[in-house]
Amino acid sequence: MSPSATMDPGLLEVRDLRKHYPTRQGWLGRSGAMVRAVDGVSFSIAAGETLGLVGESGCGKSTTAKLILRLQDPSAGQILWRGQHIEGLNQAGMRSVRRELQAVFQDPYSSLNPRIRAADIVAEPLRNYEALSTAQARERVASLFERVGLRPDQMLKYPFEFSGGQRQRLGIARALSVQPKLIVCDEPVSALDVSVQAQVINLMMDLQHEFGLSYLFVAHDLAVVEHISQRVAVMYLGRIVEIAPKRMIFTHPQHPYTEALLEAVPVPDPTARRQRRILGGDVPSPINPPSGCHFHTRCPYAEERCRREQPVMREVAAGQFAACHLREPLAAMPIG
Repeated sequence: MSPSATMDPGLLEVRDLRKHYPTRQGWLGRSGAMVRAVDGVSFSIAAGETLGLVGESGCGKSTTAKLILRLQDPSAGQILWRGQHIEGLNQAGMRSVRRELQAVFQDPYSSLNPRIRAADIVAEPLRNYEALSTAQARERVASLFERVGLRPDQMLKYPFEFSGGQRQRLGIARALSVQPKLIVCDEPVSALDVSVQAQVINLMMDLQHEFGLSYLFVAHDLAVVEHISQRVAVMYLGRIVEIAPKRMIFTHPQHPYTEALLEAVPVPDPTARRQRRILGGDVPSPINPPSGCHFHTRCPYAEERCRREQPVMREVAAGQFAACHLREPLAAMPIG
């Protein structure tokens, strides 16, 4: 049973999504090995839900986000938006979907056009989808500025005149302008100071309650993910290895990689001491990933079966799924 099969697929459902990039070899640039950036990812996001997608740098989180937004074309797999397959749609076919599926990017400066005033940055999506007069567009933009914590008198400024946190608020206002259903957030606060991170995260949570938004929240900071997410998916070397409600991930992780990630989170109390498990070895190359379980080369519990057989995602506790040979499926667990 897949993690998306236990719930109403809702807004977004991803099935066995893959993205492989050919490498070039030789002076003629012939195709060589394949980089398996995303290697069979499946999950769903319901209306009003935030799914946190976490993992080490290079595990495929941002590539997954770009595939869902159709900024890149998948090599295989399915992307269903409100039950409609969008993985094969051309730009014209994606037009109506893009209004409901927006993005907030990691770098709030490079994602904004430095030559356009802030009001026009926010108004541009509106003009693409609605026939508004100049006065109507200005009124809508001013309302959005106030809602994200910016002043209307800042509408005539350029991006360089804003702080990092203000630029990210500007990016959020742009995403909100067309009243989306889902916002894909790719490391939206990682470039901000900690105090500003908290302000932006709280703003996003308020907006979610006010507008009924759903988020795919890509991040490597587990503290941020714990604060904003309802469910968490843990990704390693192109695959999701565990997905579960937030509480279960942070209190009873079922995959060894999830355990290692949680043990690496800094403790705010300087007097606290705890035993940490340090992962051995380096992250394998996505060009030549290990056979069987991708994590077995670093896993302290790996057995011979882990080296030979790829584990399937299965339910190991109610609502909690893990791809690990060492966890018994829920149906096989004794009752009582």
